[in-house]
Amino acid sequence: MEQKTPLYDVHVSCGGKIVPFAGYLLPVQYQTGVIKEHNTVRTGCGMFDVSHMGEITCIGPDALNNLNHILTNDFSEMYDGQARYSPMCYENGGVVDDLIVYKVRDDHYFIVVNASNKDKDFAWMKQHEDGQAVFTDISETVGQIALQGPKADEILAKLAKPEDFPVKYYSANFHAEAAGIPCVISKTGYTGEDGYELYMAADQAPAMWAALMEAGAEYGLIPCGLGARDTLRLEAAMPLYGHEMDEHITPLETGLKFAVKLKKAEFIGKEALEAEVPGRKRIGLKVTGRGIIREHEDLYLGDRVIGMTTSGTHAPYLGYPIAMALVEADAVQLGDRVEADVRGRRVEAEVVALPFYKKEDIK
Repeated sequence: MEQKTPLYDVHVSCGGKIVPFAGYLLPVQYQTGVIKEHNTVRTGCGMFDVSHMGEITCIGPDALNNLNHILTNDFSEMYDGQARYSPMCYENGGVVDDLIVYKVRDDHYFIVVNASNKDKDFAWMKQHEDGQAVFTDISETVGQIALQGPKADEILAKLAKPEDFPVKYYSANFHAEAAGIPCVISKTGYTGEDGYELYMAADQAPAMWAALMEAGAEYGLIPCGLGARDTLRLEAAMPLYGHEMDEHITPLETGLKFAVKLKKAEFIGKEALEAEVPGRKRIGLKVTGRGIIREHEDLYLGDRVIGMTTSGTHAPYLGYPIAMALVEADAVQLGDRVEADVRGRRVEAEVVALPFYKKEDIK
């Protein structure tokens, strides 16, 4: 049975179209529709309920050692409040999940994981817990709201003092307050835009949502659903677990080498990744034929299958269909023409650079 986030009643009252997702009942869109929600985030500001995401703490004198053991990135030289992205791998190099780690202070870390993987991730962390450190799943006590778009700064500034804002991108203030509500304000997101993710006590999420909506009214702030969240991350070419990575796809194959620190003394999966010569790579596709390419469709170069699409949609802001695919490492270059098998019909696409969209591209 699906769970409800602390904001479920708010979504229903706002006309959200509720669907089951990752074990929760969440709005896929509102009456405004996915395209409007997507483009409002690109040009103004949109707000998402992401309370379904998982939050885990790692606390104790050996917390840093535990994180460096189970994660591919290196968390050694971080300042308080800094955030760092990392895959978490199996011994064979396949991905358990990708996540973000925040350093709260020495011996205390805050970890945000994908909703659909929360229980699996937590079990994996507990299985490898070592020494004086304890992983604790605090997801049920936390509400999370994402405020995303170029107007996010102005909206949040109406509710929070300058000293409550994070220092820089990929950092957080763990002792902040907005609308009089104690919270964590993080300068992060999953849309390709500037913005913030706010964490607060679960029972305070409705009050925070209402305060943000009121503060954002003059800036055209609207609530956004899962549909726009996915199209936004895809335009920004952000990988999604279960699509661009999974237990059979390594972080090196999907373009996450920057988050794999092979110079570390050790971590789970290091030997496999050191030995790997990636046979596949993630590419971007701009659809030039008629149709929309979705995930899990064979990709052809001439008569030869060279890989499979991992995500695909019509890109609302760009105005044309796009897709990402995992293909043989040396099969294609930028500008090459390929075809996807869409329900038995070949749809042509051009190999293009990733990301499809960068915020500097705003017209």
